[in-house]
Amino acid sequence: MSEADRRPLTTRSARWATALARALSRTPITPNQISVLGIGFALAGAALLFYWPMPWGFVGAAACVQLRLLCNMLDGMVAIEGGRQSPVGTLYNELPDRIEDALLLVALGHAAGYDALGWLMALLAALTAYIRVTGGSLGFPQDFRGPQAKPHRMAVMTAALVIGAAELHWRGSSHALLAGGLVIAFGSALTCVLRTRAIAAQLRARG
Repeated sequence: MSEADRRPLTTRSARWATALARALSRTPITPNQISVLGIGFALAGAALLFYWPMPWGFVGAAACVQLRLLCNMLDGMVAIEGGRQSPVGTLYNELPDRIEDALLLVALGHAAGYDALGWLMALLAALTAYIRVTGGSLGFPQDFRGPQAKPHRMAVMTAALVIGAAELHWRGSSHALLAGGLVIAFGSALTCVLRTRAIAAQLRARG
């Protein structure tokens, strides 16, 4: 994975992030293992939403979402800044993301009471990534724009889970999860449209 194909993240330059990446670089843990660990956190978050749909289950799932994102950031930092890239690094950078998105978003839809919404979010999340990678395969810089790129989707999901935990505790309902799911679904669809239009414009300019 080249520097140009990395998702722009402001947290990557934070002191705590660089310190943690340096510490991991000095251990036997590989960037690919960190990528796989992200799947573990996503699976744990999904299990909480499926099997413990209670306030503390929602809070735990929100923590798993953030830990998944942490793994997604650190694997690249250890690989590139730590000089530990591997021939299959690009595969490990992309495939776990798609699995993690599907696990978490399907589980969110289930917890909200709308399984179809969960599958729709997972499909649209995969499509946003497919369009981005397609642009890269055509020779253009990969387009990480939103409004619902991966960090945005996970931010909305985290907020929905935390608010949903409070709502479930105090009111016994979970409307926040449905609202978050709808934001992710409609925002992901718009993201697909915007990325596709940008690629089409670049192709016309090149042709």
